[in-house]
Amino acid sequence: MDRLRIDKWLWAARFYKTRSLATDELNKGRVQVNDQVIKPSRELRVGDRVTVKAGHTVRTVQVLALSDVRGPAPVAQTLYTETPESLQARMAAAEMRRLAPEPALSQPQGRPTKRDRRLLQTLMHASGPADAAHWSQRPSVDWDNRWRAALPD
Repeated sequence: MDRLRIDKWLWAARFYKTRSLATDELNKGRVQVNDQVIKPSRELRVGDRVTVKAGHTVRTVQVLALSDVRGPAPVAQTLYTETPESLQARMAAAEMRRLAPEPALSQPQGRPTKRDRRLLQTLMHASGPADAAHWSQRPSVDWDNRWRAALPD
């Protein structure tokens, strides 16, 4: 076997769980062969350079063998070898994600507590003359009536 459809090879090499997922990614342009966007019917040869984008990860591999049978993972890994540049870039990206701060911690607070809501309500109703110009643009909000499901009278 000297040629094989790229969607079959991606499935056999375990880049994608199904051939239809591989076909969808090929149609979206997330897989390139020799730096060209290709169609799922493109025939792959030994020695081709395949670039697969999955999320934030970009893998560039060199095709070593062709197989149209999906086997165990250790066998699938013998079908290709990842380029040193790709491996280094993936490791650097993983390290950056590991060192990046937790996104949830970037928000100082979440939903207001009952105490915070009462404090806001008190501040809105008891604003003094200094804040009169600012709060006069906005109607007074009654938090207890704002979220009720009934129509106002």
